[in-house]
Amino acid sequence: MDQTILVINPGSTSDDIGFFRNGKQEFSKVMRYSPPDLKPFEAKPITAQLEFRKKLLLGFLKENNILPGGISAIIGRGGLVRPIESGTYRVGPKLLEDLRYGVMGDHSSNLGGILAHELGELYKAPAFIADPVVVDELEPMARYSGMPDNPRISIFHALNHKRVARLAARQLGKAYEDCRLIVMHGGGGISVGAHRNGRVVDVNNALDGEGPFTPQRSGGVPSGGLARLCFGGKYTHADMKLKIKGRGGMVAYTGTSDMLALEKYIETGAKDPACGMDYEKISREQALELRNAMAYQIAKEIGAMAAVLEGKVDALVLTGGLAYDKGLVKFITDRVGWIAQVLLFPGGDEKAALCEAAARALENPASAKEYN
Repeated sequence: MDQTILVINPGSTSDDIGFFRNGKQEFSKVMRYSPPDLKPFEAKPITAQLEFRKKLLLGFLKENNILPGGISAIIGRGGLVRPIESGTYRVGPKLLEDLRYGVMGDHSSNLGGILAHELGELYKAPAFIADPVVVDELEPMARYSGMPDNPRISIFHALNHKRVARLAARQLGKAYEDCRLIVMHGGGGISVGAHRNGRVVDVNNALDGEGPFTPQRSGGVPSGGLARLCFGGKYTHADMKLKIKGRGGMVAYTGTSDMLALEKYIETGAKDPACGMDYEKISREQALELRNAMAYQIAKEIGAMAAVLEGKVDALVLTGGLAYDKGLVKFITDRVGWIAQVLLFPGGDEKAALCEAAARALENPASAKEYN
């Protein structure tokens, strides 16, 4: 019998939808929403967009002749729920309540589980979420920060981390639960996690910009200087939040967070006026130094995670958009390749990751978890 899975990946201005049959995507669509589309929902919680997005999703299913009974499972990108262990979770009353309330914040991904549930009711299919960014498997020692009222927390690219970790384990001929891996996901944010026997026992908070500086985040910065900036009177709280996330890191140095444009400039001197980079102030040599500085900090974080794993590491896994940058990958490999072999899985296919998570739950219903 065919296994058909509908995947819903909501974004702030789009929904990325995929329909999979036996693990292969049959059709997909990215539904993009313009500012006029979203204007009626300004200053409202994300759940105000539910009926608007649901109507468009139903239209997509109708266009592709998907009828009630024609879907084995529906899975949405997990939202900002309470910290949970990795896995595939059934969408039940408590999960729905926390997604609707925004217990950890109001975010577009909160709609994933709600839409999966709403469509599941209509199409007589079970609804799931899997590996949201709040997956928390930290060991107790990893939570200490030096400030009792400000502990370290786990927020990272859990969905892609877990997917590529399983792919790496398969390449190594081992079960993920038997592996010791260090995974680096590099995109607008960067997360570096220590995976021990199927659990991410330590990882930087990628949402708030801890760890290496990134295309858009400041990374860990000198704390004394940060305190002076916060209370020097020049910047507001909103200004400082943008310095940490959104206007920090590479964009603060160069004017752009477009790493593809930066790479082309470094390699060939090609300039892309649309990317926002200040070519008058940043030479190719300076751009190279900044790219290498980011790679240097990534390598440092990988080395720290090697210490977490007592130096016993089966592989270093590089993924996300930054893994396409050959120069960055070479710099990192030259610095830390002695720890373990480096495996590359460039990009991050979130829809495939969600499909695989739902497939595991269908094949082994007992593996699907309850959110309590």
